[in-house]
Amino acid sequence: MDSKEFDSLMRFSVLAVAVACALSFISSARGQAPAGSTVTKVAVVNFQNAVLSTAEIQKALRDLQVKYKPRQDALLKGQQELSDIQTQLSASQGKLSQAGEADLQARGQRKQTQLQRLNDDLTADFEADRDDAIRRAGTRMQELLKKFAEEKSLDLIVDSAAAPFIRSGLELTDQVVAAYDKAYPPK
Repeated sequence: MDSKEFDSLMRFSVLAVAVACALSFISSARGQAPAGSTVTKVAVVNFQNAVLSTAEIQKALRDLQVKYKPRQDALLKGQQELSDIQTQLSASQGKLSQAGEADLQARGQRKQTQLQRLNDDLTADFEADRDDAIRRAGTRMQELLKKFAEEKSLDLIVDSAAAPFIRSGLELTDQVVAAYDKAYPPK
């Protein structure tokens, strides 16, 4: 989920909290629901934690670690090679000719540039794969929350990240994660 999508969800969550607070205030100000109206049923879910806690995402993250381990290992090996070059350069100061010292410095510079590119590519690829998995799970979670609300006869589900106070008993994140894991078991 990119920052724009996350910001959009957060704005929606803040709006939902405001609506819930207004409904709660109106009901409590009147002492009870007015004749002919219904009581609004609200639940709270920490959307981000729910998505990240699903078995599907946990498996996806483990799979990504396995997928990118060879590239991480290559990066670590390259960092060790760079460290060796820097150690050689320090140890041979004054012992090498200017050409030898310049050659060692150039090798170090090339290795550093190579490592920076490897790191940038690794980071970009990993983040793209991770974000894709989270985006898919986030979309599924939104669909599941709609079904969950219908099954539990909820009028409103609020993201707890946007709620300054939550009365105990309203938080349903664990139940939502369990429902998600049942509906979308990891493959």
